Amino acid sequence: MAEQTVGLTGFGGYIPRLRLQRKAIAQANAWVAPNFLGKAKGERSMANWDEDSVTMAVEAARDLLGPDDDRSHVDAVYFGSTTMPFADRLNSGIISAALTLEDHVRAIDVSSTQRAGTSALMQALTSAKSGETRNGLVLASDHRKTKAVTAQELDFGDGAAALSVGTDNVIAKYLGGASLTVDFVDHFRGDTEEFDYNWEERWVRDEGFSKIVPRAVKSALGDAGLKAEDIAHFVLPSVFGMKFIAGLAKKCGLNPEVARDTLAANCGETGTAHALVMLINTLQTEAKPGDKVLVAQFGGGCDALIFEVTDKLSTMSGKRGIAGSLAERVEENNYMKFLTFNGLVEWERGMRAEQDKKTALTTLYRNEDMLMGLVGGRCTETGVIQFPRSRISVNPNKHTVDTQEPYKFAEKKAKILSWSADYLSFSMNPPNHYGMVVFDEGGRIMMDFTDVETGNVESGMEVRLVFRVKEVDEKRGFKRYFWKAVPIPASVAGAQAAE
Repeated sequence: MAEQTVGLTGFGGYIPRLRLQRKAIAQANAWVAPNFLGKAKGERSMANWDEDSVTMAVEAARDLLGPDDDRSHVDAVYFGSTTMPFADRLNSGIISAALTLEDHVRAIDVSSTQRAGTSALMQALTSAKSGETRNGLVLASDHRKTKAVTAQELDFGDGAAALSVGTDNVIAKYLGGASLTVDFVDHFRGDTEEFDYNWEERWVRDEGFSKIVPRAVKSALGDAGLKAEDIAHFVLPSVFGMKFIAGLAKKCGLNPEVARDTLAANCGETGTAHALVMLINTLQTEAKPGDKVLVAQFGGGCDALIFEVTDKLSTMSGKRGIAGSLAERVEENNYMKFLTFNGLVEWERGMRAEQDKKTALTTLYRNEDMLMGLVGGRCTETGVIQFPRSRISVNPNKHTVDTQEPYKFAEKKAKILSWSADYLSFSMNPPNHYGMVVFDEGGRIMMDFTDVETGNVESGMEVRLVFRVKEVDEKRGFKRYFWKAVPIPASVAGAQAAE
């Protein structure tokens, strides 16, 4: 019997729309670090205050899965990140709930190394090859916190990547790979620390990348039965610049010209997600059927995986992915906003912020599909749709009892019925926008708005729903999640409808 083809079957991506200009960072810190002015080029992605590694992973997964409510085919979720919001709670379980996946899904968190994303991908490929899983979902996401006035503040970015792994409709066949585990400490973060401690760059570059990556690449080529000249695309995240990566490619025996863009100019390095972010961008912008792509990620050793692009790649042409997400940008020049959103400054929030935000875990569990998956109800007799779901229908003409079935709102089309911009209540990004959202197929929900500019909200505007942080219980270290509405400008909505 012929061996099954195992590989990538789809992709999705998410880069936050805010792009902090590096010039704003450099100018704000020029008095203490004038050397930063030399790096004041381009921009880095910047998460909103209500975004973290979990919410970004959910958005990348939704881009991959599309608007279809039926996601029962997903049987495994592998989530790679070094910035998971919970140290002892299944973070991939939160993602699974937000995506309304089935209870029997296998959910695994992979952490503690920058190659957590590629290691998660390797696990998914191995599982698919053995037949244990049929449709694995690999997610990688990071929202790294850095001290102010550091090179990392300029070099890093926020973002997430999603890849599906299986044996049907493979867009990139997995040819082989290798994983080296070397306790080379280029940086570390203790369990009581907020920030990484970074070692000297030359040591990391010369003793780390330059000696470990070529060994992993050589092993991967051997496992795949390929020669270095067979590789058309070399994907390797690094903050050391394209000249260094091209030189490292040459050291690996590869053509220096196959080294792919690290997206440093318009995104920054997104941590554990970045190898997959670069891979997806390469598939969207440069790869063609027959090309062989070598993906490597350094960190505690090195992972290296090799794929061969198939003609099924054309089926992904409509995806937003990384390329589309990078294009959806809003320039941000307020460095103080960046510091505030990332908890790097202590500011007076006022008395209205003095609330006990303890979450009733019993209520969260009993209403998980409603709170995490935005699942309401649809009456099987009258067809009336409502949120929240209840035993008694809201139909004024026929209050049927126990006739409602689950109805998922998250992917449905909706518009703003009414709205407010509130400067009185506390908000991390005032004013606090909220309003009544009505769905085209029925139902309405009072929701917070996010990713909105003051003065750009109108009744009748289309919205899309996003999974975000609702509140943070700082006293107990618990994040509460819910769905919010993002207003879509008429020009954007029209363009999307035309597509």
